[in-house]
Amino acid sequence: MRESIGYQPVAIDTPQMSPPEWIFHPEPKSFRPKAKFRTIWISDIHLGTKGCNADLLLDFLHSVECETLYLVGDIIDGWRLKKGWYWPDSHNEVVRRILKIAHKGTRVIFVVGNHDEMLRDYAGFSFGGITLAREAIHETADGRLLLITHGDAFDGVVLYARWLAFLGDQAYNLLLRANVWINFVRKRLNLPYWSLSSYLKRRVKNAVQYVCAFEDAVAREAAERGVDGVVCGHIHCAEIRRIGDVTYYNDGDWVESCTALTEAFDGTIQILDWAEQRAGNKANLSESSIA
Repeated sequence: MRESIGYQPVAIDTPQMSPPEWIFHPEPKSFRPKAKFRTIWISDIHLGTKGCNADLLLDFLHSVECETLYLVGDIIDGWRLKKGWYWPDSHNEVVRRILKIAHKGTRVIFVVGNHDEMLRDYAGFSFGGITLAREAIHETADGRLLLITHGDAFDGVVLYARWLAFLGDQAYNLLLRANVWINFVRKRLNLPYWSLSSYLKRRVKNAVQYVCAFEDAVAREAAERGVDGVVCGHIHCAEIRRIGDVTYYNDGDWVESCTALTEAFDGTIQILDWAEQRAGNKANLSESSIA
């Protein structure tokens, strides 16, 4: 039943501040025409870590326009920043770009994840045109309702044993460091981006079983909530598949696969692999979506 959703936007008055001067700076004329979408979902950027592919993300954000942008959690890695400060200029530029997108009229919804959980207490507030939320409901152009959630609530390790999650986070960060060095060498050899961690995740049996169990749990929740589908992140594994009566969507991440979900103006949702797009391994964005 759609009545079971019970989602109502929260309107909260927040102090108004004058935007900084840089937000009014015009776009450089050298930028290529932008692909236009109705909606874009990105998650798991992990700003504050060396594994964050900020340059690729900036290239993506400069190459697209949309009416609504969903940031589906783990945009900032608070866990990593607590252990040591890492914040290069490129991470500042990502924040600036998103603020500029919001200032230019795009509706930006930040659904908070577990790595940026310190922002969950501010759900319902808007900062710089970006609205924070614990979850959201999106209606597609063809009338479907989608639950938007980061997905960590369905991860038993994070929910029931946080110390195990932190332990796993340590090992995972070592793998991401290996990613950085591998792609440093590949770039010097003029080879495209490639993710070791993503490659291993799809081939290790236990990882594959975990991903499938996670997807099933998220889909069950969506069915119980009476929606047509669910969009999440969290597991760094982009996917679109039908599970029972709902469609499961995962937008991937920007530390391993560099992927996003895009909704066209007819309601069609697709995975956009920006690393492959840049490498020229896929067809260019359709001419119908180019301004």
